[in-house]
Formats: sequence, structure tokens, C-alpha cells
Amino acid sequence: MKNIAYKIFACSFNLCALLPIRRRFALLSPHMASFTDSLGEVEQELRRRGVPTVRVSGADVRPKTWNAAAVLRMLRFFTKGAYDLATAQAVFLNDNFMPLADLRVRKNAVWTQLWHAEGAFKRFGLDVPDLPEDVRVRVKRGNAKLRYVICSSADVAPIYASAFGVPQEKVLPLGSPRADRYVQNSRSFNVRAFREKWFGGTDKKIALYAPTFRDDPGENRALLRQFDFARFQDELGGEYRLVLRLHPQFHDVDVPPDVLDMTAYPNAGDLIAACDLLITDYSSICLDFALLGKPCVFFAFDLEKYAGTRSFYHDYKTYVPGAVAETFDDLLCAVRSARADADALRRFAACNFDATDGRSAERIVDLVQKSLAGD
Repeated sequence: MKNIAYKIFACSFNLCALLPIRRRFALLSPHMASFTDSLGEVEQELRRRGVPTVRVSGADVRPKTWNAAAVLRMLRFFTKGAYDLATAQAVFLNDNFMPLADLRVRKNAVWTQLWHAEGAFKRFGLDVPDLPEDVRVRVKRGNAKLRYVICSSADVAPIYASAFGVPQEKVLPLGSPRADRYVQNSRSFNVRAFREKWFGGTDKKIALYAPTFRDDPGENRALLRQFDFARFQDELGGEYRLVLRLHPQFHDVDVPPDVLDMTAYPNAGDLIAACDLLITDYSSICLDFALLGKPCVFFAFDLEKYAGTRSFYHDYKTYVPGAVAETFDDLLCAVRSARADADALRRFAACNFDATDGRSAERIVDLVQKSLAGD
């Protein structure tokens, strides 16, 4: 069914590619629809320069509920969405776009992969073990049409070349636009007002539990059973207010009714800026906390299994900048003693970030505009 959808989109795109190109840039989010990551930062930079932009969201073909409006959004994606991409001077995207393999991208159109995370933590893209061969072929054929792949540091550039299946000269360590907001000269964010609105202005420290998804839907549905929310409240509730944020690819997960679930909040960056402690497992969100010098604790109850199926680019236990707990008892102990290890966080951030001057989006837009002028 998916392959049929890819072909339908490609037919629509390829017909639209016969039409004149328009002087505007397209922002394509194949999965995440909120445009609050690097796409959103690049969009703001383009608007600052007066460049017309248009958004195309893959969420339009993944409705949570089926109704007439959902059907119209889906039709819009296969028609206007295809037109907007096919006639744009440049396209920025934040994930692999499976129909790209069949798209007849104009030679003078600049497609740039921003990705939705920084650095290199768990394996992704073509580096994922046991990736189905048909998916591997489609991803590599599509990525061959990218002009640039942006990464956050020179150290991870070879990894990105491998994960996207592109020559390393296409991979440019210009920084992470989504991380621009966390560093000096980034746009202001009122942490106090945010905490007052969402956490009731509590004096407690805010602990963010943000696990990543598993490839097995059954494991995703059972994931929160491993975290004893009631016990966390009983033993640590005097010091911490616990907040939950699930990965966008979680589906049909039962969240306990008394848990503050902020999965639906559109901008994870606000949570990262406002929270004091991160509890995660294998999510790259730890890179953002490291950049801000905030303590991280890693609840890796299924580490052996996860490492055997998804794998990492480095030895997990020695690479992560915080205590690793494989049982809930160990997790509670780790949270009680959690402190920001400045040296470990600095080393971890240095491996994954080069430029942290808040100007990554500016550099990327400069690059694309110069490429278009050269073409």
C-alpha cells in the first residue's frame, strides 16, 4: 500500500515538474508536523530575508481520525503538496522522504536534508541493522537527489554520509538550526512564564522523562509499564515534578491518568529549555540537555536487546554523559544523586557540536542561496 502511495505522489510531482519554477522555498516535514525543529528555524531565517516559503506536511496522510477534513488534507498533500515541492527553487526537509526515489527533481532545484536531530547517537538511516532491502534501495536512490546534508559537527560527518548513503563532500557541518535557540544570541524564551503556565510555578525541579520509540509496536505499547510513576511520586515527588514526553512515532500508548503528559505540546525545545533534569533511554534529546549543561540520567532497562537490534555508534555506557540505570531501583538512586557533570557534558557536546554561535540557520540559507545564484 505504501509503495502505491509513493508512486501516486511521484506521478503528481513529475507532472507538476513540467510547470515553471516559482521563486519560493518549500519546507517538507515527512513525519513531524509542528515545524518547531530545524525546519522552523530555517523558515524564520527565510522570512527574515523576505523569501516566500510554503509548508508541506506528511502528517496530512496520517490522520488520527478519519473524517471529511482528513480526506481533504490527504488529497491536498498529493496535489498541492506535490505542486509546491515540484515548483520550488529549494526544498528543506527533516527526515527521509520515501517518494523522493521516484521524483524527477529539477537539476537546478536545491534539496537540503536538515535531519531532525543533532550529532550521532543511536544508528539511523541506512546504518540501522536489518533494514529491509527494499527500504534501503529506496532511501539511497532518493538521497542521491539531495544537494546537501547538514550535520552539527565535522566528527559526525562521516557517519551522516554513511547513514544517508551520499558522498561525504555533500555532508556539511554547518551546525544545527534547532540548537540555535539554546545558545547565546538565540531568540529569547521566558522560562519562568512557561513554568508558571504549565507547571503551576512550582519551586520543585522539573524532570522530563522522554523515552525513544522501539521498532516493535508491542514494545512501544508496553514501554511505560517499566516506569513506576506512582513510586517515583512517592519517593521523589517532594523534590521533582515529573513530566512525560513521548516520541512522535509512539502510537496507542496508555499514559496513566495522573501523569503530566506533554507529548502533544508542539515545541519540544520549550520543554528542553524549561526542565532541569532529563530521564531518557536512547533518545538524541540528551544532546540538547548536554549542550545546555543539564544533568541526564539514562533508564536503559532493555539495553542488551536494544543494542542487539538498533545498535549505537559508540559504546553506550561509556559514551552517554550520565548514570545508566537498568532497573527502576537504580533509576531512583541515579535521580537522587543526579548532578551535572560539567566535564562529561562538555565532552559529549563537543563530539556532536562544532559551531554553537546561534547562526546555523543563517549559514545554511546563505549556502542554498549562493548555490541557486551559481546555477
